[in-house]
Amino acid sequence: MGISGETFGIVGALSALPRRMVAREVERQNGHLRRGVTRRTSHLVFGRSLLVRANEAELEARFETEIGAGRLPLSENGFFRRLGLATAAEASALSRQALIDQSRLPARVFDLLCLFDAFEHDSEPFSFRDLILSRKYAGLMESGASWSAIARSVHRFGSVAALTSLSLQHGSDTIYARRAEGLSELDGQLLLDLGAPEDAALEELFELAQSAEEEGLYEEAAAFYQRYLAMDPADAVAAFNRANCLRAAGRQLDAAHDYARAIKHDPSFVEAWFNLAGLMGERGRIDAARRHLLKAIELDRDYGDAVFNLAKLEFDAGSFAEARRWWTRYLEIDSETEWARTAARGVQFVDLQLAQRSAG
Repeated sequence: MGISGETFGIVGALSALPRRMVAREVERQNGHLRRGVTRRTSHLVFGRSLLVRANEAELEARFETEIGAGRLPLSENGFFRRLGLATAAEASALSRQALIDQSRLPARVFDLLCLFDAFEHDSEPFSFRDLILSRKYAGLMESGASWSAIARSVHRFGSVAALTSLSLQHGSDTIYARRAEGLSELDGQLLLDLGAPEDAALEELFELAQSAEEEGLYEEAAAFYQRYLAMDPADAVAAFNRANCLRAAGRQLDAAHDYARAIKHDPSFVEAWFNLAGLMGERGRIDAARRHLLKAIELDRDYGDAVFNLAKLEFDAGSFAEARRWWTRYLEIDSETEWARTAARGVQFVDLQLAQRSAG
């Protein structure tokens, strides 16, 4: 299955392979790999490190958000298989619904266990081993185990398929295997073979930067992003995020530099073109703002915010015919919101002005 032109995002650190190695393979196949989510993200990979960095409610909410946004969530193994870096296990012929029906696992729980590679396969078709595992997991959940405790535990053990021959039991928030010598613990700290210590450091720095940004500590966040970029200077998302922080901190020139850096490393980064246009507009550079908005629309013709802002820019510049054209286009994208009502009033106002000019 080819990935040419597809954009993959990653949340959390990958546990099996270094991110940089995976990024090179994605680029070799003419795809794009980005940290986090942008408008062009079609697939979002959930790194298994999230199992120890986020709680169950946060993981479920993120999963639902991505599904609702029309993005395809991928497990690590599913991502590697899509790239040809891993092969699917043999003898798979069962449907998702068959496993849900026969195990009686809730459908959403089943999907989340798949997302964190608790089965041999991450998607259809599934194997008989997957059916056995689904029944074991259902039994654990009936005894009080959470799906996230199960996912953490099975990766502590190693080979998921090997669990089919074990008797699994739940105690507190821990999964045990019953052996001849008694119960042995599966659970514990998730083991991450990141390939290089730098990967873990990058992940930690990015999370620190994001947390500071969310708290409104923009200077601190920009400093964290700068440290991150010193280690991975080609990360367009980190440059974009740093630019947003610098802009919020009132450092417009520095922000413009980082938006340009994001665009340099990812010319298709629509949000970077859009935000740079906004910055240019704030500084009175109308021609530059117009060019950047047009580029954003060229990359994503349904980017309503860019279309609306271009209409307003043209209106403020006195180019009424152009303003009308872009507001009309906006109404093709959005006809329900307050922004749509503003666009409709803009069209009406321009029509009135043009009619008065003609009459005069």
